[in-house]
Amino acid sequence: MTITIRDAVPDDVTAIALYNAAMALETEVKALDLEVLTAGVRSLLEDDNRGRYWVVESDGNPIGQVMITREWSDWRNAWFWWLQSVYIAPDFRRRGVFRALYEHVREQARSAKACGLRLYVEHDNTAAADTYRALGMIDAGYAMLELTFDD
Repeated sequence: MTITIRDAVPDDVTAIALYNAAMALETEVKALDLEVLTAGVRSLLEDDNRGRYWVVESDGNPIGQVMITREWSDWRNAWFWWLQSVYIAPDFRRRGVFRALYEHVREQARSAKACGLRLYVEHDNTAAADTYRALGMIDAGYAMLELTFDD
């Protein structure tokens, strides 16, 4: 199997939104509002200050993706890159696709002088956590808390 990793383009909005919806349903049992999700993907693709998507393809068809956003670390005087919206289509899992995508992002982050990569994983998503650990990521020792404004 030959894969290609490339920057996402506006024509990828629908595929990315559908993969994000599938990921949320699969990992968190959350049904996302597809209209809001699509607008969110489009907004990011129109403003690279919000983040960046890479798409992985096989035979010209998108089979996965990853988004990064950046967090400034004053402790390190550099950016952390957060991996988000990670998704690989089920038929392409356990075939090295995510590893290739992760290594691509890691090298892009190093080239950009980022200080590291971060991500969060649902507590019960042990398969994903095991994959990330196998790639050298460690538990950073933080719990994630949030307050959302859903009004």
